[in-house]
Amino acid sequence: MKKTLLTLGLLIANFAWAQFSSGTVALPATGMTVKLDTTPTGVTLTLTGNSNYMLGIGFGTTGMASGSDGFIYNSTANRDYTFIGKTMPNADPSQDWTETSNTVSGSTRTIVATRSLSGGAGDFAIPNAAGTINIFYASKTGNTLGYHDVGRDYATLTMASSTLSTNEVTAANKKISLYPNPAKTTVNFKNVDKINSLEVYDATGRKVKSIKPDGENISVEDLKPGTYYFEIKLKDGSLSYEKLIKE
Repeated sequence: MKKTLLTLGLLIANFAWAQFSSGTVALPATGMTVKLDTTPTGVTLTLTGNSNYMLGIGFGTTGMASGSDGFIYNSTANRDYTFIGKTMPNADPSQDWTETSNTVSGSTRTIVATRSLSGGAGDFAIPNAAGTINIFYASKTGNTLGYHDVGRDYATLTMASSTLSTNEVTAANKKISLYPNPAKTTVNFKNVDKINSLEVYDATGRKVKSIKPDGENISVEDLKPGTYYFEIKLKDGSLSYEKLIKE
């Protein structure tokens, strides 16, 4: 019985901490590179290219066909777009990509942006799993939206496991823990003084709430029954993940 419980515990820990990465993939038709990194709660996109160019990534195999989802760096503040055919794409009403950094070194721009796995309405859902993700990409001279005069092409990203080691998981889990689990109304935290803030995501990776703990517990009464992930930002700058079953 103890062996069964131990095995189950390890399976849950591995599932909750599973992370995947495409590694840095060269996009030769434009001189760009792209990298996707996923966790149970979201995806990080790292895009590089000429600092004086528009840089675009689209998801799927249909190119700029109507309804295709894309991320486009350009001179506006918008990054989240929907293609409508071979014409100017529309900026999504809800900008689900959050640009966390935009730096230039020499002639190379590096953009890092984050999003929930599912994104918003009409967005391509990015799985936190091993497998392939088809993309198309394009670039143009100048930072404004427009025709891809530098080039465009298709690529396939291969997502492979980058799960933390057992020692890393154990060390991180010692920092913080929550109970009871499953929970109905309230969740308590061990070492709550270490927490800076936390975000709650559903099983699809959609963020459902952000919390700044004030005390040793939080209410989860407003959550529907199901599985949730807590991405806990600690005061030392590190992250801890906890899985919660809401009854």
